Amino acid sequence: MSRAALLVLADGRFPAGGHAHSGGAEAAVKAGRITGAASLEEYCRGRLHTAGLVAGAFAAAAVLGVDVRELDAAADARTPSAALRGAARRLGRQLLRAARVAWPAAELDAVAREFPKGAHQPVVLGVVARAAGLSAQDAAYCAVYECVSGPATAVVRLLSLDPFEATGVLARLAGEMDLVVDRGVEAARRVVAGAGVEGLPAASAPLTEIGAEWHGGWAVRLFAS
Repeated sequence: MSRAALLVLADGRFPAGGHAHSGGAEAAVKAGRITGAASLEEYCRGRLHTAGLVAGAFAAAAVLGVDVRELDAAADARTPSAALRGAARRLGRQLLRAARVAWPAAELDAVAREFPKGAHQPVVLGVVARAAGLSAQDAAYCAVYECVSGPATAVVRLLSLDPFEATGVLARLAGEMDLVVDRGVEAARRVVAGAGVEGLPAASAPLTEIGAEWHGGWAVRLFAS
């Protein structure tokens, strides 16, 4: 197992397309729910325990060998917003494209053939992590961190927030990220032990879903989602 591979995969400069997405932050800023560092922290905390938990569990389950088609269907069922489903698949397709160059593997080629329009990003992340020789916990950390770092980075651009303050938000959430990763990996291991994909977390964030549909109809926007 190469810890350096984890750094490559988690690096914001890895060309997986995440820089074009705000994780719902653009809509939240427009709605007045994020106005500065304090409200960004609350937004990220809520996202961590909902979207982050779900993404971490799905990524871990993919590393552990749970069927990709089952996982993708389960991710669809947990994503009511058509806009978010589309964003998740675009991100999955872009991640897979980059990963097939970085870590060529027959499994990645098979996923590309099976899902020409892209599978859900956390599912792809797990398959990629396995191809890179990473663990279920590594994949969960990547997924969980991305769920909060994306909005934090976006708000720096949206509100001209001091980057030091945005980084401080992420640092203060580090302990909670550890807990969410542990919960996600534990859920994934229960699936492998026989609980089925129904046992994966289904934590929801209705305002994020509503905001995604609203954001999708804007004529002018800075981020894709």
